[in-house]
Amino acid sequence: MVAILVLIVLQMLARWTGFVFPGATDYAGYFMASASFFAFAYALNHNSHIRVSLFLNALGQHRRWGEIWCFVMGAIISTYIARYAVKGNYWSWKLNEVSQGLDATHIWVPQLAMSTGAILLAIAFWDNLIMLLFTGNHGIKSTAVGEGQDV
Repeated sequence: MVAILVLIVLQMLARWTGFVFPGATDYAGYFMASASFFAFAYALNHNSHIRVSLFLNALGQHRRWGEIWCFVMGAIISTYIARYAVKGNYWSWKLNEVSQGLDATHIWVPQLAMSTGAILLAIAFWDNLIMLLFTGNHGIKSTAVGEGQDV
């Protein structure tokens, strides 16, 4: 996020002084995508993702099975996304793809951050699933209203 701020300020300075900073908008987009993908796993483990707590609370005594189903689906989907992010990154590198912007950046470089973030998210889902299966607790603290209370 700081890199995005620096790029925006540099682009403003470049416009005011008459210089050209080619690709600044593209680089800001790359940094935004990187920041998003790197934050996914952290957000999952700190209960910052939107979860289906309302549905899980309604399951009552079957809540554990609902959580297992949710983590299994999340783990499978995130693994699928990570696999194809890495595959796309590999092909961008192999085909020597460059961005269509003025900067002509090798596209595999910003894709590397996306692939890494997707892999970390898949690891976080599998970790929480395995913890839930073996310990009965996934480690994500719920902040749902009425959670843990007799309603």
